[in-house]
Amino acid sequence: MKTTLLVVGRTVEPHFITAINDYVQRTKRYLTFEMEVIPELKNTKSFSMEVQKEKEGELICKAFQPGDVIVLLDEGGKEMRSIEFADYMKRKMNTVNKRLVFVIGGPYGFSQKVYQAAHEKMSLSKMTFSHQMVRLIFVEQLYRAMNILSGGPYHHE
Repeated sequence: MKTTLLVVGRTVEPHFITAINDYVQRTKRYLTFEMEVIPELKNTKSFSMEVQKEKEGELICKAFQPGDVIVLLDEGGKEMRSIEFADYMKRKMNTVNKRLVFVIGGPYGFSQKVYQAAHEKMSLSKMTFSHQMVRLIFVEQLYRAMNILSGGPYHHE
């Protein structure tokens, strides 16, 4: 199984880039993992929120491949503790044949088209975080889950 984190727009803050890259590299020790960036839309000031969501949604859907299992990181999704997320990943590693794709949308969330394509929704918290922080939190939690599954010392519980 390949695991992909699909994001809209590049990470710009150097401290986030360094931390995200660190956890991405750590995670690659355990599973095939990549972060795929969909370029930001240009001239969005002339777009309404809905138009921007639709245009981003089209780009997100174009990135999907046949057989992908799509999980949206969405405030309305299921929340899990780290141990539960590790168990979730274990189940997915045994059942997903192609790619497990986690998606972080743009600043206004997902279009209906993206919601319709998704298989599941997952929430990292009830709080709102910047998109750059969500990327970091997710890759850290993915690394933590893999470390839990391998019996590593990273997670204490």
